[in-house]
Parts: sequence; C-alpha cells; structure tokens
Amino acid sequence: MRHTRALMIFAAGFGTRMGALTATQPKPMIRVAGRPLIDHALDLAVAAAADPIVVNLHYLGDQLATHLADRPVLLSWEREKILETGGGLRHALPLLGPGAVATLNSDAVWTGENPLRQLDDAWDEGCMDALLLLAPVAMATGHGARPDFSMDGAGRLSRHARTGGAGFVYLGAQIIKTEGLRDIPDDVFSLNLLWDRMSAAGRLHGLIHRGGWCDVGQPETIAQAERLLSGTADV
Repeated sequence: MRHTRALMIFAAGFGTRMGALTATQPKPMIRVAGRPLIDHALDLAVAAAADPIVVNLHYLGDQLATHLADRPVLLSWEREKILETGGGLRHALPLLGPGAVATLNSDAVWTGENPLRQLDDAWDEGCMDALLLLAPVAMATGHGARPDFSMDGAGRLSRHARTGGAGFVYLGAQIIKTEGLRDIPDDVFSLNLLWDRMSAAGRLHGLIHRGGWCDVGQPETIAQAERLLSGTADV
C-alpha cells in the first residue's frame, strides 16, 4: 500500500509579478486552462492520497478560503504577516502532524507522472532529510535560464555554481523532514535556509521529474502553461 503523507500547499504569496491579475484576487485563483491554479494543485494532492492537505493563506485569503470551503483541506492562516516558505511550514505543523511532509507550490502546472507520487516512491528516510523534484533548465518552462542546484552521482544537491556545468531547477515539490525548523529563530524565513544546512550535511537530495512543468509566475506564462497542458508545447 502506498504511504499516506501530509501535504502543505503554499498559497499565501502576493503574486506581485502577475501585475493587474493579482490586484483583486490571490494568485492561486488565476485560471489556467479554465480552472484556478489551486485546483490543479489539489488534483495532484487528491490523486496522491495526501492526508491531511493543508493550504496556507494570507493575501486576499478570504477569497481562497471561500473557494476551498467544500474541499478536503485544512487552512493555515497567516493573518498578521506572511511567513515565507520556512516560517509558513513551521506555522502549519500542528495541522500537518509529525514526520516528513510533502510540500507543493500552487503556482505551476504539471504533466506526466504525479510529482507527489514520484517523490514518495523515491523517498529514503535513512539517507535523506529532503528530496526535491527537479528538471534540467531547458525543461523548466516559464522559469528562465538560471539553475538552482547541481547534483552529484548519488543524487545529493549543492547550490549551483555558474562554472559548475549542468544545473537543475527546483520545481516546487518536495518531501522534507521538519525537525530542523525548530532550530531557526526567525519567524519569517525561506526554506532555502534549511536546505543549505541539509546540503552541508550531505542529506539534501534531488529527483528528476518524469514529465513536463511550467512555472506560472508572470502573465505571459499562462499561455505557456496552457500549451503544455494541451500537449502543444515545444518541450
């Protein structure tokens, strides 16, 4: 039987790069192929049997909460201030429960194998503190040309150096152990801080996604995402 894993969907951000599209609605409510981005993310979560599913909220969060009212999710409100990925994940831990959790960004679309199932199949508790889903730069539609990580032959990740050869883009899906969040004193911080500590210990690992992906971060990437989903994209 496949392991059932808690999942955090990040949906609290301001979406400023979307310009006028996020002036009156939160970014996860932007429609791609006729459906809000958050619904694309929830499809993946439900298909992977994630339980519980937690969604964090901040910017125009009431709209998102209303949309999710009849969906099988728990809401982690960041009412006073947005906590970024690390602070947001730590804030949601009472809802997520103990053990390693999956996280998924809500501002992307996927084709091919379910990213959450792919991560769960490859997760190795013994040697990994986090497992990040990646793609080569050329396959990361909508992202741009800058890679995030280099990966060695054993799948361990380090920050990509400009002179370091081939690099990979983080696609916004991972499994991560959360114990290290307790050691970070800040309220607001990125998961990059925890990843760097894991990388230094040789316990940050990567996995190449078997399928397509598009970052829906700017207005022009909506059309790219729709072409990907329709099977007409160049990648």
